[in-house]
Amino acid sequence: MEWLKITTSAEMVRVRTDEIIYVCADGNYSDLVLTNGRKRKMTFQLHFFEDAFKQLHNNMFVRVGRSLIVNKRYVYVINLKEQLLVMSGQQLNSEVKQLKVSRDALKQLMDLLIKEKGDKDE
Repeated sequence: MEWLKITTSAEMVRVRTDEIIYVCADGNYSDLVLTNGRKRKMTFQLHFFEDAFKQLHNNMFVRVGRSLIVNKRYVYVINLKEQLLVMSGQQLNSEVKQLKVSRDALKQLMDLLIKEKGDKDE
């Protein structure tokens, strides 16, 4: 289990990486969406999280298009025709998150996941 620690001049947010479903861009901010249903607005752009995730020992995060980073553990369905990414998993307590994503970004994600050898659940 790894922790992501995000520090600003006013606060520190500490979250287990396996509790992060996705991070989406919102202008100059980002929304951190967690398995417990909480959403946290952060004062960082998406590239901050991309760089932070690259520093993890076991990086399960992948950039999907310009405005989204997802935890690969929770990718359930990629539907190119409907441009839909469905996030699901046991930790989400049967709650399913559906995200509209560009077809090209979904295609790249699908290709990446297909090429991965084995599904490691560490």
